[in-house]
Amino acid sequence: MKIEIWSDIMCPFCYIGKKRFDDALAQFEHKDEVEIEWKSFMLSPDLKTDPSKNNNQFLAEHKGISLEEATGMNNYVTDMAAQAGLTYDFNKAIVANSFNAHRFSHFAKQYGKQNEAEEKLFAAYFTEGKNIDDAETLMAMAAELELDVTKLANVMGSGAYAKDVMADIDEAQELGIRGVPFFVLNRKYAISGAQETAVFLDTLQKAFAEEAK
Repeated sequence: MKIEIWSDIMCPFCYIGKKRFDDALAQFEHKDEVEIEWKSFMLSPDLKTDPSKNNNQFLAEHKGISLEEATGMNNYVTDMAAQAGLTYDFNKAIVANSFNAHRFSHFAKQYGKQNEAEEKLFAAYFTEGKNIDDAETLMAMAAELELDVTKLANVMGSGAYAKDVMADIDEAQELGIRGVPFFVLNRKYAISGAQETAVFLDTLQKAFAEEAK
């Protein structure tokens, strides 16, 4: 069974959705027969990376609201993440364009490490306060995943995998995907948003049973 997940690294609900999906997959008896492919989606494609600005400040400016209101919104999401078993720190989260992070995900996919790469990218952004647009940060992740750091350096210095990222974004538009996370199972079932673990498990079972027929 193939599962495609459209997601953006800077989307807080995408990391929560991943965690709930992972929890469902751990309970799924046919998990060894599941292939996962992450697809790129960009919520703010024109965003300029600014390490001097944290996510609370960005959200306030982006939404045209006060810093207090933005912090309150992020606190709500932080609580939701905590219930899923994740730790968010929006005071540390660096405002960064996610395009290079998506290129890194595609690079990792060539080595069968895309799912692990996505986990590291999410943790770097939401928990560790790392700049996911920074080549050195991405190369450190590559080393932790035992990927070829020299090859990644060449990738980051070129336009490699840019077409792959854009192809995913174009495909999302063709499929009518307007928000993320968006999970597609065998191109027959879809789950929109960070649904509860039970929803993911139920849909996994339905999709697998149909495919088995």
